[in-house]
Amino acid sequence: MKNIVVLGSTGSIGRQTLDIVRAFPQEFQVVGLAAGTNLELLRQQVAEFHPEHIYALAPPAALPAGPVFTPMEEMVCLEAVDLVMVATTGAAGLLPTLNALRHQKAVALSNKEPIVMAGPLLKEYESRYGGVIRPVDSEPSAIWQCIQGEANEIRRLIITASGGPFRTMPLAEIAAVTPEQALRHPTWQMGPKITIDSATLMNKAFEVIESHWLFNVPWENIEVVIHPQSTIHSMVEFADGSVKAQLGPPSMRLPIQYALFYPERRPNGDLGLIPRLDTGIAHALDFQPLEYERYPCFGLALATAQRGQTYPAVLSAADEVAVNSFLAGKIGFGDIYRVVEAVVTAHQPTPGRELAELQEADAWATRKSREVVAGLR
Repeated sequence: MKNIVVLGSTGSIGRQTLDIVRAFPQEFQVVGLAAGTNLELLRQQVAEFHPEHIYALAPPAALPAGPVFTPMEEMVCLEAVDLVMVATTGAAGLLPTLNALRHQKAVALSNKEPIVMAGPLLKEYESRYGGVIRPVDSEPSAIWQCIQGEANEIRRLIITASGGPFRTMPLAEIAAVTPEQALRHPTWQMGPKITIDSATLMNKAFEVIESHWLFNVPWENIEVVIHPQSTIHSMVEFADGSVKAQLGPPSMRLPIQYALFYPERRPNGDLGLIPRLDTGIAHALDFQPLEYERYPCFGLALATAQRGQTYPAVLSAADEVAVNSFLAGKIGFGDIYRVVEAVVTAHQPTPGRELAELQEADAWATRKSREVVAGLR
């Protein structure tokens, strides 16, 4: 039995993780749950899974009695913990991820921002201390699955993108779309932050950054293509031209289960948890080139990430503020790019080799982004 901590337990990935735990009750013991502000759902989860430790963005007195109130960065270090699911959003997952790696834990990483902010540092911790990252994000998970058993040179990673809800909308109309429109993703059901990032394709840029660090593949060897059906989650081309692809319906439960049970693939057909690819019906698999002018955040994000130093941490923080401001109705959809671009341009970088530097850059970018947002109103 594996002892597991779930960070972000009330969010989309956290809830689906607990679905897997619920389906395999003899395999997992929930040691800790950490949530944001959804205290009602957290109470239900505590009543069902009986964790010894809990955390939420609320005073300890407001939380269910019984479990010990334990900050996330301490919860992941507990000796009993075998596996940590990091399903938080934004920078909140950075310190817990580093601490888990430092304490030689297996980290199922769904939260993109820690590796976007601090890719070299996470890989250094993984190498130095012996913890291991298991990618949960659908596209990096697909790449991870494709390279199992391969000792061959990777020529190219091909990451697919649905194109989001505005893939065919006239360019002149995109800047004025509403949060309600942007949240209607055509193929995936996700949390609000990642759904907006999918509409701007910032999410896809983050996946390129993730894949660069996770698989040690040069920037120029990672390609993004539009694949509206979201059936192929990513592909790997090897030196001889052979291409491996991981296919399946758009569901996060498969990469979650793969990360929880790795290296095993557990049968789940009778559980109804994971939809299967129906090859008895006709399927179209379309590929289209990425229109950079339609997704300006994508190019900005990659250019910023390749500058290194503390730029990626600033990129992550600025995007988080910009997306939350859009969802709150404070700025328009087209302003997301403007906020991120203004903050990145104003940044004076430092080498970004230490956690303190990255945290300082994140805090600066958060303040600066709020100033930019206020100036756009």
